[in-house]
Amino acid sequence: MLSFLRFFGVTVAAVWFGATVFFTFFAGPAFFTPEMKQLFPPPYNGAIAELVLGRYFVLHYVCGFLALAHLGAEWMYSGKVPPRLTVWLVGGVLGLSLLGGLWLQPKLKQLQRVKYADHYRYTATAAQREEAAKSFGLWHGVSQTMNLLMLASLWLYLARVIHTGEAPRFVSPINKFGIDNRS
Repeated sequence: MLSFLRFFGVTVAAVWFGATVFFTFFAGPAFFTPEMKQLFPPPYNGAIAELVLGRYFVLHYVCGFLALAHLGAEWMYSGKVPPRLTVWLVGGVLGLSLLGGLWLQPKLKQLQRVKYADHYRYTATAAQREEAAKSFGLWHGVSQTMNLLMLASLWLYLARVIHTGEAPRFVSPINKFGIDNRS
């Protein structure tokens, strides 16, 4: 059972970290390439990115809760309390994911709607659009910083899940029988 739990924990951590790497460095920037802007000019490329971000955060929620369940199951089955840093890493990334998905993304979505009010049939003055553009830039920077913090935390979490921290499984035959020095 412990080998299954270990495999499950490594799988969850690897999927979580891999998805974050993929979105951060490949999928996310793809929405703002010249090719994408030619197919879907602003603000539509941003609206498409919002749809994908919604699913990205759902993946974070699922992986976060699975990681917490894994830590709990490992604790119950092995009787060893999970390392405090590991619990903080999982809880921190899950907390940042919830903050980003439930608070920051809706805020960015609303700011984008005001910034591109003409495209969304909103009524906004030029000053409101300019202020929304500035606020969007600031909060988007906060979002990117949070994402990089989550990426670093997930890398550390994956390393901790892979490394068991157990002593070597095999001991030399001399020490096995309590003989310290060879005669």
